Amino acid sequence: MNRAQLLRSLAPGFLPLIVFILADSIWGTRVGLLVAVVFGIFELGVSWIRERVLDRFLLLDMGLIVLLGLISLWQSNDLFFKLKPAVIEVFFAFLLGISAWSSRNIVWMMSRRYLKNLSVDATAMQSMQLAMRPLFWIFLVHAGLTVYAALAMSRQAWAFISGGLFYLVFVGFALTRILKQKWNKLRWKRDYKDDEWFDLVDESGRVTGRAPRTVCHSSQGLLHPVVHLHVLDDRDRIFLQKRPECKQIQPGKWDTAVGGHIHSGEKVEDALKREAFEEIGLKDFRAVLLGVYRWDSAVESELVYLFITRHSGPLRLNPQEVTEGRFWRIRQIRDQLESGVFTPNFESEFPLVVENHQKLLA
Repeated sequence: MNRAQLLRSLAPGFLPLIVFILADSIWGTRVGLLVAVVFGIFELGVSWIRERVLDRFLLLDMGLIVLLGLISLWQSNDLFFKLKPAVIEVFFAFLLGISAWSSRNIVWMMSRRYLKNLSVDATAMQSMQLAMRPLFWIFLVHAGLTVYAALAMSRQAWAFISGGLFYLVFVGFALTRILKQKWNKLRWKRDYKDDEWFDLVDESGRVTGRAPRTVCHSSQGLLHPVVHLHVLDDRDRIFLQKRPECKQIQPGKWDTAVGGHIHSGEKVEDALKREAFEEIGLKDFRAVLLGVYRWDSAVESELVYLFITRHSGPLRLNPQEVTEGRFWRIRQIRDQLESGVFTPNFESEFPLVVENHQKLLA
């Protein structure tokens, strides 16, 4: 989810509060309270007609409006008028604080209310929470400055601090984030100009960015796509390759017949054909997709496109990619599971291959 999507998703829930703030500043508290409540009831009615449910976040928003309005009418003095922006900011800081530092991400819950088809994985959720933390401090610190200005400074100073200063800080924060992102991109291009770059994807396979191989293989969470191909012969034996000892990940262990990264911008099917030919000399084959799943190891995160095929002819192993390869009987593999002979990734896929190979390739 980008910032524009986040703002669009939260806007319906906060519109009554925004309407109250604008109407209050133009026509006064009584009219502002009436306009905001009518607007909120209208939104609740639309929500009920569409989904037969009352939006709890709209109810929370309207409750805050009514509370502020009643206090404003009760304490109809200049001091409370000055403190009102700080009260609203503390409310926003409260929502951001809970969302950023606890397991109850209220901001995400509100977003899901209006973006039902949007899915966010654990890594994206963590990034969202990290992004909300500086916003929490901006709201909280500015609320404190507003309170100080209301109590100890002139009306002109309070007007600047409660209004103009907030926008300046927000613009400065946004520009800093943009410049930081651009600088990181330039630094990555400089430091990893000779490295292979992978597409970064979400769990649906949608491309969200790019990163160098070295970085993808040194930190969990940078999800990048790979292809795996299981090869069975006409006797239902499974071909496995032995990973070279020089490999960074799981050296010397028996693994899936074919496994490799999808190049940036490359189609999944093209990557499967390329890797199969490069590693075991296999071409002109028909593969069936068994599934797509996320695999997190200690050093990387992969979105695995899992395929299966049947081939009984000879295979030509690439010595630079594969040190050894042979067909294994299913019983042989079962007898040595969890003994350190196979990679954990292969062991996780093995039951799926055994369960589906007859049905899909008969």
